[in-house]
Amino acid sequence: MSDAAESEAIDPEAIDPEVLELAGRVFDAARSGDASALAGYLDAGVPPNLCNDRGDTLVMLAAYHGHADAVRALLGRGAEADRPNDRGQTPLAGAVFKGEDAVIDALLDGGADPFAGQPSAFVTAQMFRRTALLERFGPR
Repeated sequence: MSDAAESEAIDPEAIDPEVLELAGRVFDAARSGDASALAGYLDAGVPPNLCNDRGDTLVMLAAYHGHADAVRALLGRGAEADRPNDRGQTPLAGAVFKGEDAVIDALLDGGADPFAGQPSAFVTAQMFRRTALLERFGPR
């Protein structure tokens, strides 16, 4: 979380219940890979880097759950490919961890950096001995 976000902590009770319901639907669309719904939400003004209470962005959720089309829809509408969650993990590292090759392709095509985050996608690929990915990521 950024310093600005930390200093502006929001009391969940102060948020309009309809806004919370909408946010829940948007996060559910990311988890389920509903690329069409995500595109509609972002086109209607939902911030592309919306994140939950753990700092997981829509891209992180879509990537972790193996939804390459949803990742492409989000990246195509301005979502950051490398935005880490509160634990320093990036969507690419999550996709490497899960073995989601189509998502890895979508993220790399969208400009994801294999060396971003902690542990990075490169380090994650090393841990799981994914030599083809290590070769693809190349030396830093």
